[in-house]
Amino acid sequence: MLELLKKRRTVRKFKKEQAEADTINKIVKAGLLAPSSKDKKPVELVVINDRAVMDKLKTCKAKGAVGLETSAFAIAVIADSEKSDVWIEDASIAAILMQLEAESLGIGSVWIQMRKRQGTFGDSETEVREVLNIPDNYGVVCVIAFGFKDEEKHPYDEGSLNMSKVHMEKF
Repeated sequence: MLELLKKRRTVRKFKKEQAEADTINKIVKAGLLAPSSKDKKPVELVVINDRAVMDKLKTCKAKGAVGLETSAFAIAVIADSEKSDVWIEDASIAAILMQLEAESLGIGSVWIQMRKRQGTFGDSETEVREVLNIPDNYGVVCVIAFGFKDEEKHPYDEGSLNMSKVHMEKF
């Protein structure tokens, strides 16, 4: 697991190669297998393959959505805020598990934050809800862009870990 964590880096530039349905399905399963508070499972996923829809999603965030320009597919990570008071945490766990599964399959990814961000026409979450027809009671944590990496990044090095951030027994 540590090797996978060191290897997973944010990728914003992808090759023009489409992902197979089986690959997408494995990534989706990783999100659905994510633990949730009290096992309420408030998280739902919207898989996007349509280039026109990804282009619309890109405008939902003023900056930082460049990964959608070349991604093979994207997944909006949403959760029912009426089902769980910790839907943000639950959705975040599902999102990172999908990113780790993608990395294990040789697929790059970038988390594009939508919650508490602004888009071209206003609140990013509201804009994503409109583009993807998501009900108002669902929060939108992020859209993750996925694809075959077209940029190389070096893995993290354990030697650069700041162990002073670890406290034993008390702060």
